[in-house]
Amino acid sequence: MKRFIILLLALVLAASLCACGGTKSAAPTAAPTSAPTEAPKATEAAWPDLSGQSLLIYCGAGMKQPFQEIADLFGSLTGCEMNVTFANAAQIQTQISTAQEGAFFIAGAAGEVKPVEEYVASSVKLVKHIPVLAVAAGNPKGITGIADLANEDISTVIGDAESTPIGKIAMQAFSDFGITDSVNLVATTTTAPQLATVISMGEADAAIIWKENCNADGVEICETKDMEAYVKVVPAARLTFADGDAAADAFSAFLATDEANAIWLAYGYELAQ
Repeated sequence: MKRFIILLLALVLAASLCACGGTKSAAPTAAPTSAPTEAPKATEAAWPDLSGQSLLIYCGAGMKQPFQEIADLFGSLTGCEMNVTFANAAQIQTQISTAQEGAFFIAGAAGEVKPVEEYVASSVKLVKHIPVLAVAAGNPKGITGIADLANEDISTVIGDAESTPIGKIAMQAFSDFGITDSVNLVATTTTAPQLATVISMGEADAAIIWKENCNADGVEICETKDMEAYVKVVPAARLTFADGDAAADAFSAFLATDEANAIWLAYGYELAQ
């Protein structure tokens, strides 16, 4: 069964790693809360005509829905072709180092930028990345916190600690709670969204997952304060390959607008500033 799960997840990942252009992501119905009043209005700003220009951006797979929507909106305002590659941190780091191209790296946590910091010209904080303890809907195993994952009858899935920030967080939490050797770990995944899929399929009881990915049927958030110490910040790291690029300049400004902030907020993120 474990081999089946890993194979299934690999197939899902392969289908999602292609570069995304102008395809719209489905937005949630919840109304966004207000963004900081000092942020400029995207619809009121005199955005340049960037028709014929393009931007290559790397983004963590767990942030696909909100970031694709942000990229689509910028493209519609400027005419710029937006090519966004969604993958796990390790895959993006390898691509940046090997291809040496691209304008931005939107990472799941600031620490994921360090392996490619020689290619980073500047970085700004966007939103908080909040990890939660996810359980099966109805919480049939009665899980109350991280320590319960040491129970023999509870199966757990985590992100790959070598390639995903959420996996690193899970392993750190297990260590901090002294349960590293006791967790019944049934599988690992290569991206954060796959964690919710495993729980919804009934193949695991719990996972440490990003808050925004915990929206699948059959999955809910365990209300515990255990994860508060592991909140990260999503940075927008501008790469040196885009120095002097007018489209990159404009997109950098766009990321600070009310409209861009509102999209993040609508998906459950909190602004970092």
